Amino acid sequence: MEHRLSWVEVSRSNLTHNIQTFRGLIGKDRILCPAVKGNAYGHGLTVCAPVMVAAGADWLGVNALFEAVSLREAGVKVPIYIMGYIALDELSFAVEQGFRFVAYNLETLQKLAEVTKKLGVPALTHLKVETGTHRQGVHDGDLEKIFEFYRSHPLIKLEGVAAHFANIEDTTDHSYAEFQLQNFKKLVEKIQGGGFSPKYIHTANTAAAILFPKTYFTMVRSGVGNYGLWPSRETFVSAVAEGKNVELRPVMTWKTTVAQVKKVPTGAFIGYGCTYQTKHDTVIAVLPVGYYDGYDRRLSNRSEVLIRGKRAPICGRVFMNMIVVDVTDIPGVQVEDEVVLLGRQGGGEISAEQLAEWMGTINYEVTTRISESMERRLVD
Repeated sequence: MEHRLSWVEVSRSNLTHNIQTFRGLIGKDRILCPAVKGNAYGHGLTVCAPVMVAAGADWLGVNALFEAVSLREAGVKVPIYIMGYIALDELSFAVEQGFRFVAYNLETLQKLAEVTKKLGVPALTHLKVETGTHRQGVHDGDLEKIFEFYRSHPLIKLEGVAAHFANIEDTTDHSYAEFQLQNFKKLVEKIQGGGFSPKYIHTANTAAAILFPKTYFTMVRSGVGNYGLWPSRETFVSAVAEGKNVELRPVMTWKTTVAQVKKVPTGAFIGYGCTYQTKHDTVIAVLPVGYYDGYDRRLSNRSEVLIRGKRAPICGRVFMNMIVVDVTDIPGVQVEDEVVLLGRQGGGEISAEQLAEWMGTINYEVTTRISESMERRLVD
């Protein structure tokens, strides 16, 4: 049974708008591969994916094999690219299903040699090259032995070449991104010079898609921007400075409901640790959502929610399954009034960026940590 005391609403129209925005940026001749990893950045994998495809996504990018399987079980038919590690004993299944996936070590390629020989089915790999992020990736000096492996095993297809930027989002100085881009181009040329003709060449994420058309190549992996979130303030500032008119519309609204309303006197302590004491007679509302659900404990005594379109501050610590808010200045609050934890209500808004600032983190973490057990509702 899904958690029904708090839920996430996903705006079909805003999600469609964002996908079409990226399609407009990159043009119709390139592959648009929106990332839906991490439960679609917390927005709901099988809720968002069909909307993205209907809006013009050519492929979908996931992190793990189980996410790719979930998409297929949900009836999603477009190509799926797995960007994270696949366990060696799961490679046979991945090949059988025709999933595309990243490759960057000999252990994976050696196992694929066994798998493809046994199945007689090609493995559709995208070689990740090291350009300066130092996560996944094959170093320049190791490419020749990788080439030999591909040449010796024709059923292991070098279908794509990929990389990822390390510092394109968090700065307005894009010199390191330029350095990585030049490295990537050199490595692609080396791969092509080795006799390979990878069809899909890709390195662009959201920030690159907005700021640097020269990173598009033949495929773009848009990420957090699909969900109407800017990768960073610096990316937004850079876009504005360059006169790029890109409108991203937030897709998520996270809601809960009032479970209790009561009065507490002046000087009363609220919650564990007695970290909050009322300064006047106070009306509080108890909300059935807590850190178990993804409402971070760092929001204790810091954040606000929206009730009847007005802000209500958190009183005390975030509990495992509850929070308490001050509704003294919001007349008429009742049990089962709708509460917005993230999103808009009336004329108010609590953004992912605002929650991230209160938590000392980034908007990605705010949305992705919302419990997967929570219902995601597609709304128009």
